[in-house]
Order: sequence, then C-alpha cells, then structure tokens
Amino acid sequence: MKRLVLVGGGHAQLSVLSGLARARLPDLEAVLVTPSPYQYYSGMLPGWMVGRYDETECRIDLRPLAQRAGVRLVLDRIAGMDAQRRCVALSDGRHLDYDLLALDIGSEIDVSWLGECGELLIPVKPLDAFYSAWPALVDKAMHASSFRIGVVGGGAAGVELALAARHRLGRESASRQVMLITGERGVLPDHAPAVRRRVVQNLAEVGVAVLPHRAAGHGEGVVLDDGCLLALDAVIAANGASAPCWLQRAGVKLDAGGFVAVDAMHRSLSNPNVFAAGDICTRADRSLARSGVHAVHAGPVLAHNLIATLTGAALEPYPPRQRSLYLLALGDGRAVMSWGRVSAEGAWVQRWKDHIDRRFIQRHSPSEKHA
Repeated sequence: MKRLVLVGGGHAQLSVLSGLARARLPDLEAVLVTPSPYQYYSGMLPGWMVGRYDETECRIDLRPLAQRAGVRLVLDRIAGMDAQRRCVALSDGRHLDYDLLALDIGSEIDVSWLGECGELLIPVKPLDAFYSAWPALVDKAMHASSFRIGVVGGGAAGVELALAARHRLGRESASRQVMLITGERGVLPDHAPAVRRRVVQNLAEVGVAVLPHRAAGHGEGVVLDDGCLLALDAVIAANGASAPCWLQRAGVKLDAGGFVAVDAMHRSLSNPNVFAAGDICTRADRSLARSGVHAVHAGPVLAHNLIATLTGAALEPYPPRQRSLYLLALGDGRAVMSWGRVSAEGAWVQRWKDHIDRRFIQRHSPSEKHA
C-alpha cells in the first residue's frame, strides 16, 4: 500500500482528484490536507465584493470530489515538512508519512513591510479569511462619516480589488475614498501599454487615486517612500507573493525566493517523489508568472504525472502557452481583456469572464448546489 498526500486544495489539485476518480488505483491510500472544505475561486472575488455573486457561487466543495476519488480529507494546515523522512507535519502536531507528495497551496501575500499596520491590515490571501473580513469592512465604512482604504499592489489583483472596493463603497461618495498604492513600477507593469492605458483611465474616472510609491506599515496607515504618512482606515494587501516559511526547512531544493524549484514535469529538482504546481513552485527551465491560469492548465499534467509515477508510466511536461488571457473586472459590469498586445473593454468582456468563471465552478461541482 502506497500513500499519496495532496497538500492544499488549489486549482491543480482539482484535476488530480478527477484523475484519481477515473483511475481508481489499487493499493493506494490518498489523503488531501487542506484547511477548508472549500476552494474559493479568486477569479470571482471582485464580482462578489460588489454584490454580483453570493459567496456560495464562488467556491467549490472539495468534500464530494474527495469522496468520489476515494481520497481521505484532512481539514488542517501544514506546519512543516521533512523530505528526507518523507513526512509532513500538521498544525495539530500529527505527522503524515508519504510515498508521493503533491504541493498546491498557493503563495502568501508578502506583508513583511506592512506588519506595523496591525489591525488595519487585511491581506487578500488566504481567500477564505478575506471573504470573512470584507463584509465587516464594508459595514464599518458605510456607518463611518469618512473612510479611506489603501490597496497595496499594482498588479491585476490590486487593480481589481481597488475598483471593486470603490464601486461597492459608492463611486460618487467623496467621504469614502480608495487609493491604489502601486510601487514605482506603476499599474499593471507586466501588461501591454494599451491595457495599462485602459485601466488607468478607468481608475481615474471612478476616483481611485494611484500612488506610484512603495509603502511601509504604520499604526495609522502607511508611510510612503517620500516620507509622507498616509492615514487609512484599512490596508488591503495584494502585493508580491511569498512562500510559506516552513519550506525553508523542508529539505527540498528552492529558488532564490523560497519557492519549490521544479522541472517541466512539475517534479522537484531534488526529490523525485515530490511534485508541486501553482504559486508554490518555480519552473527552473523557464520563467512563468504566478497566475491561476498556469495552475489550472498545469492541473491535468500534474494528475497524469502523479498517476504515472505510481504506475510506472512515462511523465509528461507542461508546455505553457506563449500568451495568457486575462479578463480584468472593472467593478461596474464591464471588464478589460488583456491578451499579449491585444486589448478590449466593455460589458461583453465581463459577460465572457462571467461565463468562464461560472463554467469553471460548475465543471468541478457534482451538482449546481455548492452549499
């Protein structure tokens, strides 16, 4: 009997669960360790923030998927890993030995410069915590005489969160303000100029102030790199990704940023019985953006390679597409399309995005009810 341990219920693990359900391998014990019975889909977060979706529409229930795949579900967080002993440690002190391991826990928000914000700080990850925090923040803002939110991060997540927050709090309200703190690289630095122009124009039209400064946490908000104290009532962190600290002692080869270094098969460079997908890993053979797009597309390859390792079949590489499609929600029923140098915007882009997002949820849901 061999044991496969799946750590994290991320996008790629959905494909692994589907693959295990089809394969029904004999003499295999499979375990999924994840802190929540739900996977919250980040693509629908901005729509939920403005009231377009209910929370139940934005998540996938992992329990029926695990049951169908014959996988034991353990609701807990990973506290450590020892690749030499082939085991992972859970937060409650238990240890799980493994013969084969797959990591798909995503990344954490890098709040190292924002810790002094204290209770003002709301990282967008983990998503389930943000889903809990946002309604209370909105209620507080609506009952205050004035309220200022700073969103830290100029990438796609920061842009969508800032626009969603502005529309949810009322774009015409001068007493409730939203500011996007991007750093010196500005808005959407990795996207084409046409995409950036569209988004910057939309930010200006709804009154989101863009501050091209780095920010450090302060008890009253943030201190910008020009020395100015920006007083805020909430700081939403959507800036750079960081790897969980327990990886430093895991015994697997990491990249310079502390993420698991993998090959084209998404197999650890140092431990062939360890695989990783999504934001937790870095491809050694090529540069890939940390994006849910790659986690979704790498999922079937991860599923194949885990089963192939168990059965002695050949592994397959994940060949990323040259360009990835991004559909950025503007918060008002419209969205911007970004595909290489091609861009467009309008309500039809939002309808397209909505169709893709809902189809993703439905594809991994045994029924239309996600309660």
